[in-house]
Amino acid sequence: MKFKNVAVISLMTAFVFFKGIDFDYSYQLDNGEGDSLNTEAKTLTKSINKVGFLEKIKPHAELIAAGLSGGFIAAGWLLDKYGDGADSIIAYLLAFVIGGFAKAKEGIEATYENKELNVEMLMIFAAIGSAIIGYWTEGAVLIFIFAVSGALETYTMNKSHKEISSLMKLQPDEALLISSGYEKKIPVSVLRVGDLILIKPGERVPSDGMIIKGHTNIDEAAITGESMPVSKGSEETVFAGTVNMTGAITVQVTKESHDTLFHKIIQLVQSAQSEKSPSQQFIERFEGTYVKVVLSVVLLMFFLPHFILGWSWQESFYRAMILLVVASPCALVASIMPATLSAISNGARHGILVKGGVHLENLSHLGAIAFDKTGTLTKGKPEVTEVFVKEGLDKKDLIWKAASIESHSNHPLANAIVNYVKSNITKELLYPESLEDVPGWGVRATINGEQWKIGKAAFVDNEHIDTFAEGKARDLASLGNTLVFIEINGELSAIIAMKDVVREETKLAIDHLRKQGIHTVMLTGDSEKTAHAIANESHVDEFFAECLPEVKVEKLKSLKTKYQTVAMVGDGINDAPALAIANVGIAMGGGTDVALETADIVLMKNDLPRIAEAIDLSKRMNRIIKQNVIFSITVIMLLISSNFFQMLDLPYGVIGHEGSTILVILNSLRLLK
Repeated sequence: MKFKNVAVISLMTAFVFFKGIDFDYSYQLDNGEGDSLNTEAKTLTKSINKVGFLEKIKPHAELIAAGLSGGFIAAGWLLDKYGDGADSIIAYLLAFVIGGFAKAKEGIEATYENKELNVEMLMIFAAIGSAIIGYWTEGAVLIFIFAVSGALETYTMNKSHKEISSLMKLQPDEALLISSGYEKKIPVSVLRVGDLILIKPGERVPSDGMIIKGHTNIDEAAITGESMPVSKGSEETVFAGTVNMTGAITVQVTKESHDTLFHKIIQLVQSAQSEKSPSQQFIERFEGTYVKVVLSVVLLMFFLPHFILGWSWQESFYRAMILLVVASPCALVASIMPATLSAISNGARHGILVKGGVHLENLSHLGAIAFDKTGTLTKGKPEVTEVFVKEGLDKKDLIWKAASIESHSNHPLANAIVNYVKSNITKELLYPESLEDVPGWGVRATINGEQWKIGKAAFVDNEHIDTFAEGKARDLASLGNTLVFIEINGELSAIIAMKDVVREETKLAIDHLRKQGIHTVMLTGDSEKTAHAIANESHVDEFFAECLPEVKVEKLKSLKTKYQTVAMVGDGINDAPALAIANVGIAMGGGTDVALETADIVLMKNDLPRIAEAIDLSKRMNRIIKQNVIFSITVIMLLISSNFFQMLDLPYGVIGHEGSTILVILNSLRLLK
């Protein structure tokens, strides 16, 4: 088949390739080969329109187009070298059309929509100008490299969107509903709060819920980024998208499909990808003005060098075309968005969800970071820290009986005592002979004939509290402990000290932040004494006690005045106002829905060291953006000056300019690691 026949089919292929639709090949050749060409065209149509074909190649469309463009450039060069000039021009035209279609379409649509010229339009003008002055090869190479850089940029976008696609695929479409003793498969979308579902080993959890029967290990990597499975049993929470590893469990649905934590994660990542950083917004505003300036200077260069410097008309036009190529801010425009998207994708993969580039950019400028205490620096639940018993009594026996009494209460302090005993003593708990709850004070009980009182100091024999265990009550209270007193048969017999203990990773995280030069602050509603003890234990620089939500907001405002950029870390409803007022609000993944909605960054695992990781990621992103911007501006200035001194030919201008664009995109892709 002759080259021009190949050209026609290639144009048809390109049309179908980009539009993704069927059309009637009615083209007929005048040389008698129309029938064979139409047959080939129809065959091509059938093959292209096979089910799923377009969907498979769609993510790689620009890269394939760039490859085809490069192939036609090579064909054009060979044809030109061996004297077939007409066919070489056809080859170059195909390179122009196939390689430049996507970017030209994008540029024309953006220009029409925004009424503003853009980089894509500059490239179109430069390629057409190169062809006009006879530099077909250079114009085609310009389009080719521009197509490659566009394909790389699209690859970055697709890589980022892939995080969402992979997340969305993790949630099952169906659930096994248990109703009236029968199992029935139903779509996840019709599940309602209160429904019971059966989840077998190896299956993904279809909706957020609470285990009411069974025990298993859950792989929560999709939610928290943590690879180690978590053991879960009755009355514990499971999340949609996680994997049931070992045992069958019955789960009661607590949230509908559109309200699950998993669904919110997808929404967070989607909103992050659409929100632009201040740097990106500045570049986009700058782009329109810059393009106008470049076009104005190019027009002047058509005439001024001829009259002022004595250049020939051909030289002036040639230099103007080179200026049009090298002055285009392609590399500058591509310096920020790929880096931002790569960083957001990296964070999402490691359980750090950032709602937009602006928040990630701000992280590297933090001067101070404030932490809520309960559930953030601490575990959020009281734990037994020490037990002191009267001399002569069996400590293990006493605490076992105390837990037997407290097991009938839902109070958090009672639960802490029961959990402490269950983790240290294997004996079954006793059942008290009598039990009386005294609201606000404690509990009375009879167990093995003994009269017990467990509760506040004022509820028991408090005359000897100061001297009991050599003043231990006073010492424990000064360390921020809450004290529960035990009286047996009218005598003070034991003190149980409990505290919301600092997380093991808290000190490491705070120390890391201080090394980065960030001032750390704790905001808590607790008393001064408790706050002081927790602050010392967690290594924060400063603390404020007895903070109501409005007080936290005022403290954040004063910190912003002093340190300019301030972050707030919290997990509760009372933290939401402070999260909103901070420059960067960071919510713990185990927090309330309000905190997740209000925060700018969400740590899917309650792991404070992830904050330092996020700051490091932000600094890497900003560092790479600076490298890209400085490099791209330097290359543009160097190429412009070389062109003015007539030291730069068009081929090298094309390679230098478009090569710099590819390099800054490749540099940005390093953030995906």
